[in-house]
Amino acid sequence: MRRFPVAVQLLLVNQLGVNTGFYLLIPYLATHLGENLGMSAAVVGIVLGVRNLSQQGLFIVGGSAADRLGARGVIIAGCALRTVGFALFALGDGLSVLLAASVLSGLAGALFNPAVRAYLAQEAGERKAEAFALFNVFATTGALIGPLLGSALLLVDFRTSALTAAGIFAVLTVAQALVLPARKVEPSGGSVLADWREVVGNRAFLGFALAMVGMFTLENQLYLLLPDGARQATGWDGAAGLVFLVGTLANLALQLRITRYLTSYGSRARWIAAGLALMGLAFLPPATVAGSATDGWLDAVPVLLGALLLHLGVMVASPFVMELIPGFGRPELTGTYFGIFYVVSGVAAAVGNTVVGWAMDTGERSDAGWLPWVCCALFGPASAGGVAWLHRRGALPGSPAPVAPVPDAERSNA
Repeated sequence: MRRFPVAVQLLLVNQLGVNTGFYLLIPYLATHLGENLGMSAAVVGIVLGVRNLSQQGLFIVGGSAADRLGARGVIIAGCALRTVGFALFALGDGLSVLLAASVLSGLAGALFNPAVRAYLAQEAGERKAEAFALFNVFATTGALIGPLLGSALLLVDFRTSALTAAGIFAVLTVAQALVLPARKVEPSGGSVLADWREVVGNRAFLGFALAMVGMFTLENQLYLLLPDGARQATGWDGAAGLVFLVGTLANLALQLRITRYLTSYGSRARWIAAGLALMGLAFLPPATVAGSATDGWLDAVPVLLGALLLHLGVMVASPFVMELIPGFGRPELTGTYFGIFYVVSGVAAAVGNTVVGWAMDTGERSDAGWLPWVCCALFGPASAGGVAWLHRRGALPGSPAPVAPVPDAERSNA
């Protein structure tokens, strides 16, 4: 970490704080709205949906803002908005206040997520993959610390938990305002709409973003299918936490080593495809025990093995995915590329999650508990095949250009 510039070091610590504050609050928000405030399931769904829609739908705005205004200011603004949003969750009980909190919290994520990645890509130079590997380590650690801290603070009350989360983002806002260096903003040479048209018109980039549907869909199963499988195998709700523990320990021990090793061998596309295939393979061990008579903790072993393989697949693919994105276009549009990447892949992953949800419901009704696991197992190789196809066509940054066929006349003269 110390080998990177101060700006990168601060962004790494920032991501630890962002994920700690986020997971300290959000996993417990639905319970607070339903049980503490007595809201119906429909209203709870609206509040949570507004937050998610505000973030996913506005990533493109955050990316363009980072390119036009500078990533530093957008990161600071995003952290400040989330401070306000989380504070409103603590201080307001009315639906209008909660909706405002959801909008501000979602907009905050839409601002600083693409901005942080754009800034990190620019500052890391030739060491982008290694920087994003470290970024994953800090992010994963925060995703484990957050729920643990949140569950402890909930012993007091939800308001204490929400104010603590808001306090974390307030500290991050001040730290970045004081320490994060400002960088000169290079004009893109056109309007915002022209920037969007340029990125959306990049067919290779859009193909790559769609190919990542497998990565985002399968990674989301760390919060849906795998915890559910661990709970069913053991009959203990706390078993879901073991899924995160296995992943965090593996990430801390292996992420940087894996990325450094793979950087020296083969193309980026090769390792992205391999990581996606491994992510799909991760769902086969749990499929062997799904729906069978439970043997308690013995049945939890294939589920935890699946969680480990899934994390390993993410560790292989994710840093190289983040490294490739800026290479699709001009440096002046790095933020816009990240923003649109998250919009496209987020929509695609939402469709993928709908398919997984359908498979879970269908499997439960038809006594086919293996169905959602096999469905997820197919996403991995499908996405890997998409990346391999793009690579063979020379559509990915750093890929060899496809060999053009030699005309018959030239072949005869050779």
